[in-house]
Amino acid sequence: MSCRSDIDLATLHQHRLEERWNYGLTWCGAHGRSQELQQLTHYNELLGLQSASQRQHRHQHPHQQLTKSNFSSCSKTVSRLKDNVAKDNQDKPLQGLEYYSNDYFTATTRRRRSGTWPRTRSLNAPSPFQQFGPCGRIMKNSAMVMQIQDPASQRLTWYKPPLTVLVIKKKDSQVLLPFVQLVEWLVQEKNMVVWVESAVLEDKLLRDDVRLEEESAKFRLVHEYYTGVRSRFLALREKLVTFKDGRDDLTDRIDFIVCLGGDGTLLYASQLFQQSVPPVMAFYLGSLGFLTPFQCDNFQEQVTNVLEGHAALTLRSRLRCSIHRKGERRRESLQQSSNLLKPFSQRQSHYGELGNPKASNNNCSPSSAQAAPGYSSILVLNEVVINRGPSPYLSNIDIFLDGKYITSVQGDGLIVSTPTGSTAYAAAAGASMIHPSVPAILVTPICPHSLSFRPIVVPAGVELKISISPDSRNTSRVSFDGRNDQELNHGDFLRVTTSIYPVPSICAQDQISDWFDSLAEGLHWNVRKRQKCLDELSDLTASGSEDTLDEFENLKIHDA
Repeated sequence: MSCRSDIDLATLHQHRLEERWNYGLTWCGAHGRSQELQQLTHYNELLGLQSASQRQHRHQHPHQQLTKSNFSSCSKTVSRLKDNVAKDNQDKPLQGLEYYSNDYFTATTRRRRSGTWPRTRSLNAPSPFQQFGPCGRIMKNSAMVMQIQDPASQRLTWYKPPLTVLVIKKKDSQVLLPFVQLVEWLVQEKNMVVWVESAVLEDKLLRDDVRLEEESAKFRLVHEYYTGVRSRFLALREKLVTFKDGRDDLTDRIDFIVCLGGDGTLLYASQLFQQSVPPVMAFYLGSLGFLTPFQCDNFQEQVTNVLEGHAALTLRSRLRCSIHRKGERRRESLQQSSNLLKPFSQRQSHYGELGNPKASNNNCSPSSAQAAPGYSSILVLNEVVINRGPSPYLSNIDIFLDGKYITSVQGDGLIVSTPTGSTAYAAAAGASMIHPSVPAILVTPICPHSLSFRPIVVPAGVELKISISPDSRNTSRVSFDGRNDQELNHGDFLRVTTSIYPVPSICAQDQISDWFDSLAEGLHWNVRKRQKCLDELSDLTASGSEDTLDEFENLKIHDA
């Protein structure tokens, strides 16, 4: 893969190596100098690995040259360590720096077994002191006391062995081989019941009854290339259980989800489960891979660790969105008025049908039950977007927070996103990126016709009401995670709040490391060339010194 950026990635990794190593020296500084010899050995090994990677980078990208100053700080650190070790000649047993071993800095072993990184602090904020000054304090209310678990301690556990697994793959021929390998291993080695989408069985590359004479020459070539993969899949086809989106309800049928692809596969898994979601393990086989922390190289070991319960979890909150139509509210009010004239028993049954659709039909699926007029809702993982659609006029959208009018958006639209969605469309619109463990809702305008309209973050427990302003020149369009595009007319409004059903995403390392690795690798967050340090010569030149050339020569001789 060619490097399309003018930034020297080898130099960037070198600087990150130095920063992490310097942090390791500071972290272990209280242990004395007895560790410095082995630290020096480890550091030399790291430099050797990094030098090898840079030689390979220079061979692949000869137009990018590394300067001598790239290793200046490294050389100073190594020299200081050598001096300290020379001064301390005591033969003491040395203990290595296990937390910052050289395994951490290699690309293949950086994503180690999840949950092994030690933590010393909670991700929750400290509990505030409840007394203010000599007289003031927070009024105690036992009904409002909440116990919030530390996200760093969220770990997956199985109270019974998982038996059914749903495998979701993206529609790409390059995913076929990892997909077949994973399914074959789950069925034969783990004796699990594997669910796949019915469209997988209709894939022409996985069928042997395709009329090749009716296909293009390119397809015939690809079909022949996947002959071995196709034969392995056909041997497993009868053992698979299929479902169709929109027809089959998967609630309480799936124990575990494996996604093969990009971030879209995880969004699709979230859409399939509109209530409780099974644990999701996402493998990176897509383009960006911001939400897919696992690699397919050693999937057997990684899946086994998860099935044994060795996994940290990130609970990705979702938004519960419901559209309330103007005509539906009028019919609902008429039904409630007529309900008052009925006997008490009939009023109870009628209320059960309106307020709780499942009460009238226990056999219907949750998706069909929630489709009753005035009560339809959908759960989104990334964002709900309200935009002006094809209209040339500005959107004029009113925002209410817990029933209180906040402001109006005059622009191209509005994004209401979760912390997970803060790195998606909201980030492109100028919003801040929020860690998924932060309980919040992000409100971001799209191209507002105002210089002072900045994105805002509101508490996760509030309810947002979004409606079209009465004086708006046009209607708006609303979409949920890029799907289910609908029109929002005058008099309609959208209610958005945090759902009680998050998506339990399995971590490759932990909540902090996975997120920042995704920022660095997926979005190249804070990537720039490192500023060079000032040596003595440039220091004197910049200060306007009038030293002669002889003095500079003497300075060089003295340094030598």
